Amino acid sequence: MSDVVRDLREVRRARYAVAAVFAVHGAVTGSFATRVPWVQDHASLSAGQLGFALAFTAFGASCSMPLAGRISHRFGSRAALRGLIALWTLSLILPSLAPNLYTLCLAMFVYGASAGMADVAMNALGVEVERLLDKSIMSGLHGMWSAGALIGSAAGTLAAHLGADARVHFALAAATLTLLGMLACRWVLDLQPAEDEEPPPRFALPPKSALLIGAVGFCAVFAEGASLDWSAVYLRDRLETSAGLAAACTTGFMLTMAVARLVGDAVVNRFGAVRTVRAGGALAVVGGVLIVLAGHPVVAMSGFALMGLGIAVVVPLCFAAAGHSGPNPSQAIAGVATITYTSGLIAPSLIGGVAQATNLMISFVLVTVLACGLAAFAGVLRSGERNRTQVAHPSTPVPDPRP
Repeated sequence: MSDVVRDLREVRRARYAVAAVFAVHGAVTGSFATRVPWVQDHASLSAGQLGFALAFTAFGASCSMPLAGRISHRFGSRAALRGLIALWTLSLILPSLAPNLYTLCLAMFVYGASAGMADVAMNALGVEVERLLDKSIMSGLHGMWSAGALIGSAAGTLAAHLGADARVHFALAAATLTLLGMLACRWVLDLQPAEDEEPPPRFALPPKSALLIGAVGFCAVFAEGASLDWSAVYLRDRLETSAGLAAACTTGFMLTMAVARLVGDAVVNRFGAVRTVRAGGALAVVGGVLIVLAGHPVVAMSGFALMGLGIAVVVPLCFAAAGHSGPNPSQAIAGVATITYTSGLIAPSLIGGVAQATNLMISFVLVTVLACGLAAFAGVLRSGERNRTQVAHPSTPVPDPRP
């Protein structure tokens, strides 16, 4: 067997392995989201206190993300991802053990910090595999994250329906996901720094290119966060639908995003990142207009579906563009991730604030305006797309990813 064929097979195996890691990462998020009411009751928190505690998730992630590149440099990409994904899966246990607001804030900080570092490490490895394969795979990887989140959410819904103690549920889920994560990490690429390569700084501002790319990601994540948290409320309060139909709208939005991400790589490989994001932005704007003008639940649900379809591949492409845009993928990805995490944090509360001052329709006018930014500024993804095609070739020698 030739070295080229062997290397191709090893890189493809590494692609499936990192996809499995993405799914494990998403399953932790899905598992936690379904048991938030139990955590709130266990810690005896008001809605405002719960919101304050959950904010520490994004705070912890933003503080820790710049460290991921240094950890990967110190231990190598495989060992670093193995340790970080285990830290993330095991941190799922912490929120269920918190008896009050202060301990829950600390638990959510650790939970968010481990999530952020694992997020940067797995996206950086995904970018490297994409570079070696010379084709888009990041949308599919994020689709696997969405699929994992749906599976974790389904399992958590079943546990809640059965009245299971979240401490038991989280312990079993953490043990299972840790094992799956460790197995998947055996076949990811094991990239080691050159002997004369300087370690990245512990904390550093992201490059300017990452800030511009992050701005595009900000618009997409803002629309995603607003739709996930407020779509059901929009249908219930503005269109006076039943609770079941309102919940179905949110579920449909999540499924639309998951499916679009899983098939998005074929579109990106055919049309390129810039044209794909511009078309997605146009779909999101149309969806936003339908939501704002909707007089019937079907119209609003169609609008949310188009919104999900339009924004689904934007964040994966932003991570890919950041990783391809400079010599330090982890630092650039950390910068973009920090911006998108911040967007996800402020979107739900800002939508609520605007709705309180005006109404929900005006809130989604804001979402629609931001969606216009996707089409307007998609060109910032072009440099990373060009760098990927210039660097990679299927016959390029790659590190042996075998354990």
